Amino acid sequence: MPVGNIAPPDVIHAINGVEIGITAAGVRYKDRDDLVVFRLADSATVACVTTSNKCCAAPVLLVREHLKQLADSDKSARYLLINTGNANAATGDEGYRRALQTCEALADKTGVAVNQVMPFSTGVIGEVINSEAIVKGLEACLANLSKDNWLAAANAIRTTDTIPKVASTQVAVDDSIEYSVTGISKGAGMIRPNMATMLGYVATDAPIAQPLLQQILVELTNQSFNRITIDGDTSTNDCCVLIATGDNDSNLIDSKQHPHYAPLFEALKQVFIRLATLIVRDGEGATKFITVKVTGGKTVEDCCDVAYAVAHSPLVKTAFFASDPNWGRIVAAVGYSGAKNLDANQVSVTLDDVAICTRGQLDPSYTEEQGQEVMSRPEITINIDLGMGDAADTVYTCDLSHEYVSINADYRS
Repeated sequence: MPVGNIAPPDVIHAINGVEIGITAAGVRYKDRDDLVVFRLADSATVACVTTSNKCCAAPVLLVREHLKQLADSDKSARYLLINTGNANAATGDEGYRRALQTCEALADKTGVAVNQVMPFSTGVIGEVINSEAIVKGLEACLANLSKDNWLAAANAIRTTDTIPKVASTQVAVDDSIEYSVTGISKGAGMIRPNMATMLGYVATDAPIAQPLLQQILVELTNQSFNRITIDGDTSTNDCCVLIATGDNDSNLIDSKQHPHYAPLFEALKQVFIRLATLIVRDGEGATKFITVKVTGGKTVEDCCDVAYAVAHSPLVKTAFFASDPNWGRIVAAVGYSGAKNLDANQVSVTLDDVAICTRGQLDPSYTEEQGQEVMSRPEITINIDLGMGDAADTVYTCDLSHEYVSINADYRS
């Protein structure tokens, strides 16, 4: 079961300039929505980051190619085409041909250039995609395009996810202008984004110049999707897209000095972190939501290395599943993290408000009963102070349960 507050927002703000269509195309499963089309306004700018996995899927290759071609022209992406049930990864030339076929079909039906269609896939790796089913389903997607289909789309892109992942907010930047931000994501396993399986789509009606939009996306991804891990596996298909439709009366935001930049960035950050942490809360078999907060580092890289070492450790994660206050596992992970600037005698660790390790050894006030109580909580923060400087970083993760093994043992069935 997902951990903590996982409910969709009470209000999901429509984004002018974004319409979404959904259908059950039968890509892999029968009688469930599995195909999504986003139609973007002519005024929209689009930014994208993709997986660092070198065995990336055919649609990822196409997205990269199309974005490069568009960057050399005066055009932007107009359609996003997303399927679940099949990742179309490790499928060679045939997989690429079939992914391109779906882009060509949508371009033909909508009168845009082929490179204005961005394909995204998620699901089983190593099986050639059912492109015929996708092409056949395009008409139904286009027929029910609506700006209010965000929640339905979040449901349609799920694989092993147990919940739809949606976040939405608004921010007033002056007395007359308010921007909306809405996004969806998917992912529950094979999660260690490094730009997971994860997909993310966030849109705002603010007008943002494309170079700045790409910079914003990279920064936000590094603070959200690139700071989560469930099992340490980076997917072949990870992609995150940020859309700015410009369907607002304000002037173009083209630099960080623009007066609207700071409040809009904070609103976008709120949505990105919510979508990323929803993935962790819905981690396969998860029973605990764990925040690993590292402070006192000489560099951010040291803090990130330590946070990920702890968050990835199967011994740490299984201890949390068992509510076993075996704090030595945390200290051991800190020690092998590879952080370049580390003095074991300066390391202190607390679980929520319970000090367990101070300057490299057991805190004199610690009791096993305290550790047991905090480890039994559904949401726990591991605070690690390296005692070396002012840098900090945070990673979000979950525990590792028997259910995780069962889910992934049966995933292809």
